[in-house]
Amino acid sequence: MPTCGYARVGTACALLFHQSFSSRRIADRDHIDLPDARLLLCEGRCVDGTRRRRQTPRLDAPGDGEVEVMGFSRAELEGFRGGSLPDLLGPRTRLLFVGVNPGLSAVALQAHFPGRTNRFYPALYRAGITDRLIDASSGFAPGDPEYLTERGVGITALVPKATARADELAPAELVAGAVDLAETVGRVKPNVVAVLGITAFRIAFAMPKARVGRQPGPFAGAQLWVVPNPSGLNAHSSLADLAVAYREVAGAAGLELAPPAP
Repeated sequence: MPTCGYARVGTACALLFHQSFSSRRIADRDHIDLPDARLLLCEGRCVDGTRRRRQTPRLDAPGDGEVEVMGFSRAELEGFRGGSLPDLLGPRTRLLFVGVNPGLSAVALQAHFPGRTNRFYPALYRAGITDRLIDASSGFAPGDPEYLTERGVGITALVPKATARADELAPAELVAGAVDLAETVGRVKPNVVAVLGITAFRIAFAMPKARVGRQPGPFAGAQLWVVPNPSGLNAHSSLADLAVAYREVAGAAGLELAPPAP
């Protein structure tokens, strides 16, 4: 296994974060930047800031919450619990995006980030990483995976198993995922690794005070960044915010970028 400071995680870290987070429910909205920050609540639209209330740090629900999608009922989606989908990797992967874990709909459709409210592909387009908008809501269209890998984009997850909500993952699974990720990065050799979401990163990498942006030191030979999670439940970051962050990591990875889309 590649050796690096970030990969020195194991049972001790897992126990530490289990103790720290066992009293907190990791629910289905996205991260907040600081442990004592406030999280916007969304009920169709985000409420006014004067009505915010204090929340504990939370992770996204994979798939932005599981609902009936493209011919799959809720009961049918449950059949994909614990399943997985292949990483999207190519011989020229320069920028590796790392999600938390796949949702049930992602495994059902065998496509990364298929949720209609997920902003991953719109953000790639707005950032100029892709020059056309990908719609994975009914699964990848023919040629879409090859198009992404040809542009140097790869996608993986910290934890490969599908769940309906991120609070179904134990901290130890995220910690183990960081170790596995180091192996993947050492094999694929991207220039940049971009973890989607600060809360999962803090747990997985035993860095409770980490912030969004570039992290210190190399990770298995690659630059390590944390960027906002594209979930539609992440009220903290707008599509424009996502596009700016993703364009920054793409530039650091050496991708050839199109002009930012309006």
